[in-house]
This record gives sequence, structure tokens and C-alpha cells, in this order.
Amino acid sequence: MELKVNGKNQSLDVPAHTPLLQALRESLQLTGTKYGCGEGACGACMVLVDGTPTPSCITPVSNVRNREVITIEGISVNGKLHAVQKAFLAEEALQCGYCTPGMIISAVALLNKNPEPTESQIKEAMQRNVCRCCVYPYIVKAIQTASKMK
Repeated sequence: MELKVNGKNQSLDVPAHTPLLQALRESLQLTGTKYGCGEGACGACMVLVDGTPTPSCITPVSNVRNREVITIEGISVNGKLHAVQKAFLAEEALQCGYCTPGMIISAVALLNKNPEPTESQIKEAMQRNVCRCCVYPYIVKAIQTASKMK
């Protein structure tokens, strides 16, 4: 199976029905994307597929052939953190950090589509991401901060 992940062509020897999350973590050693619920409901496993936040735990690798997959490892460029990553750190928008990769992926997708979202647009865009530590106000603030950094 041929995939394009974080700008690199990857050849994987996995069945077509293998969840993308499993292929990323086990075959490509990209462990930043987390397993959460296994049902696509919590957002911990979000990756960008052609720029759209996609739950990798329920997405078969066959669905991402000939598409661009970006993981949390792929949003920084030349070792420089993405504006959203910087803002999450600056605004302390994480506690345990488990949901953070998925949150950042969803926030990047939002800001790519809407560089200056309102608070309600941010909340709506982040609905598919769950944080058990409940740092939601800090996450909203971080996304607002990132929108000003671009």
C-alpha cells in the first residue's frame, strides 16, 4: 500500500482495511497521533487528510491512497513549531496532553480555512475533540492567539 504521509511517500505492507491510526503508529512509528475511543468520537486520533480533520482510528488505509495525510509530527516545518503549537504552549492549553495532538490538528484545519475565526466558530470547529481535563477555555484562547500569529 502506497501512502503520502507528512510529505513523504510511504510503502506499507498492511491489509487495506487496517485502520490508518494503526499503520501510522505501528508501521511508520508516528506515535504522536493517539488512540482514544476507537470509534472516531473523541478526536485524539485526528490527522489531516487533504486538509480535513479525520479520525484515523476508523479510517482504513485504503481510503487515504493518493491523498495527503498530515500527522501532528508533520505540521512543524524544519524543526520550527507551527503557530498553533506555539500558542498551545503559550496559553497553557494542555494539562495531561493526551488530546493535544488531535486538538492541534483540528485547530490547524480551522485556521487554514478561516484565519480569523470567532469564538463561536472555534467552539463549533472543535466539537469533535474531547478533553477530559476540561481545559477548553485555554484551547479557545490558544486558537485565538494562533490566529494572530499567522
